[in-house]
Amino acid sequence: MPEQIVRVGVGCFVKTLGSDGTVKVLIGRRKGSHGAGAWQLPGGHLEFNESFEDCARREVLEETNLDIENITFVTTTNDIMTAENKHYVTVFMQGTAKDIGKLRTMEPHKLDGDWQWVSFEDIEQYTPLFIPLANLLRLPQRNAIAASLTSM
Repeated sequence: MPEQIVRVGVGCFVKTLGSDGTVKVLIGRRKGSHGAGAWQLPGGHLEFNESFEDCARREVLEETNLDIENITFVTTTNDIMTAENKHYVTVFMQGTAKDIGKLRTMEPHKLDGDWQWVSFEDIEQYTPLFIPLANLLRLPQRNAIAASLTSM
């Protein structure tokens, strides 16, 4: 029987102000892992003795080449991925990109295509969504989350 363990993931809403004056967040399509083909945020596993803020900063830099600042907690989700026999608690953070000109796809073996800037209100149009992100959009506090993600 495979080991049954709950893992902690951290996803980060990387924000910037778009040319149209609205806040944009970064998403990309997963490749080569559970949830392949689904749209996700930059993020990954929380390491031993690592803070949520440090994990968000590290994962965003590793995956996108972006430095982020003003990193804050958004919410958590309980994500049971039945098809993959995985269970995660996902900690969602948000941070502001310091220089979006540095954006790169740093792990092309894990990302189908390139990162894209989209408005939070439009995320549901990107299907399928990675289970943690889909679960976040179903939370009762979605409006409060949207308010924090659509302002700088």
